Amino acid sequence: MGLFDRLRGDESSRVAFIGIDGVPYSLVRDEPETFPNLHDVLEAGGGGAIDSIVPPESSACWPSLTTGVNPGETGVYGFQDREVGSYETYVPMGRDVQATRIWDRVTDAGRDATVLNVPVTFPPQRNVQRMVSGFLSPDVDKASHPDALGDYLDSIGYRIDVNAKLGHDDDKSEFIEDAHETIDARQEAFKHYVAEDDWDLFFGVFMTTDRVNHFLFKDYEQDGEYKQEFLEFYEKVDSYIGELRDMLADDVTLVVASDHGFTSEDYEVHLNQWLADEGWLSFRDDDHDSLEDIADDTKAYSFIPGRFYVNLEDREPRGSVPESEYEAVRDELAEKLRSLEGPEGRAVVDRVVTKADAFDGDHDEIAPDLVAIPNHGFDLKAGFSGSEDVFSVGPRNGMHSFENATLIADDDITVPAETDLYDITPTLLDLLEVEFDGREFDGESLV
Repeated sequence: MGLFDRLRGDESSRVAFIGIDGVPYSLVRDEPETFPNLHDVLEAGGGGAIDSIVPPESSACWPSLTTGVNPGETGVYGFQDREVGSYETYVPMGRDVQATRIWDRVTDAGRDATVLNVPVTFPPQRNVQRMVSGFLSPDVDKASHPDALGDYLDSIGYRIDVNAKLGHDDDKSEFIEDAHETIDARQEAFKHYVAEDDWDLFFGVFMTTDRVNHFLFKDYEQDGEYKQEFLEFYEKVDSYIGELRDMLADDVTLVVASDHGFTSEDYEVHLNQWLADEGWLSFRDDDHDSLEDIADDTKAYSFIPGRFYVNLEDREPRGSVPESEYEAVRDELAEKLRSLEGPEGRAVVDRVVTKADAFDGDHDEIAPDLVAIPNHGFDLKAGFSGSEDVFSVGPRNGMHSFENATLIADDDITVPAETDLYDITPTLLDLLEVEFDGREFDGESLV
């Protein structure tokens, strides 16, 4: 480190955070030849496997990682959430995150933050030094602040995300090429603003890693057709992190982390179809495709990934389950989930977590009543348009896992077994020497 000198007189410590969405720690640990730079970071500092959150879905994970609090405080539970007191649903965006982001804390402390490509941050905030929003943003121009940032990103062919639809093709060549082009432009942008050296917190996320894992992870784990291409992609990811680390000034700590782990996928599990087959969910007519189409006698419904809601009186508009029966119905559903078996007789669900055990905060009114954490191989889906079968094989061969996320830093950090995403924000604030009240967080500093 130390290629660039500090441009300002402030001697406070600084942090460069690089997110590698969905990269499991075991992949880094077991492939030292693929990840020589990350192994150098481990030797210089520390790291290990950490847990994600409930549920381990990126739209919920990144708000929690960047705030240090659970979805009951962030108000974001997944890719799709339900309006309070309604069957209407929405896709959470940055404005829906109700907790304080780490870059807001840095800015409030009179320091600067550059934030690039973090999921669930659209529209870009105007109170930070510069930001381009990530996953779910419509286009680069609308996702960038200030205008000069958008102009630069347009000039280098920057993309918000890879074209995931290409991964649905049997021939993955175009998808892999697109993934490389996307991450190449991302790295060019990261290097450009790391070189500016005018920030206290640099926070950038490579999300293409998650996309590659979704379509190639089983190839890696089971010596499939695209294993070599998978490892070559990750050799590039590691080399890019090494380039960024070499550019950092001596007062900057590098932190690298993922928001969840990954494993091979064998089946998609269509849980609303399962609920329908079990007599728990029905629809008002044959032409149904949304939550608003459920019938009045429905007892429960599901959102991805593995979130279950009891159709409760006085909470849902057409709730059928009285409050007096809530716990009994919830517990019966939990038991049914625990006994659900896949086509080969394997248990689909590892454990079932209740609302009270997972969520706590001012925004838990739309929290799911139960969350099923699947065993490896079973990707929990929802859908309201119906499916012929509960179990199917889709275009993806990789799925998120709750355990085995990554946390690595080139400073002295301790990563005990119970470490999870909630510990990252207080750790970064400690490294930045920004004061905070630890009671505000669900995690603790690892410094």
